[in-house]
Amino acid sequence: QVQLVESGGGLVQPGGSLRLSCAASRSIYSANAVGWYRQAPGSQRESVAVFTKGGSTNYADSVKGRLALSIVFVANTVYLRMNSLKPEDTAVYYCNAIYDSTNYWGQGTQVTVSS
Repeated sequence: QVQLVESGGGLVQPGGSLRLSCAASRSIYSANAVGWYRQAPGSQRESVAVFTKGGSTNYADSVKGRLALSIVFVANTVYLRMNSLKPEDTAVYYCNAIYDSTNYWGQGTQVTVSS
């Protein structure tokens, strides 16, 4: 079993920034993929940024240039730096990791972009 614990969500004004963190209980070196997803009210969960073992990070078109995923491997922590936030970025953000073909999810952290 793998635990993923997120933090860093909150309320921010349009144009503002936030950084989300996700601490994994297992070495990220052994993950097949790690990343961030989000789910807005009434919408399906969507991929935001996913890092695969091949070394590439795939971003949703809607966040390219504004959101950036980074990993501190020695700390088993995945970050999502979010800049130039828009109201449409409002959602619950979930950390995800795939180990041995099993999907693990964090509990989610709310991000609200509003003036």
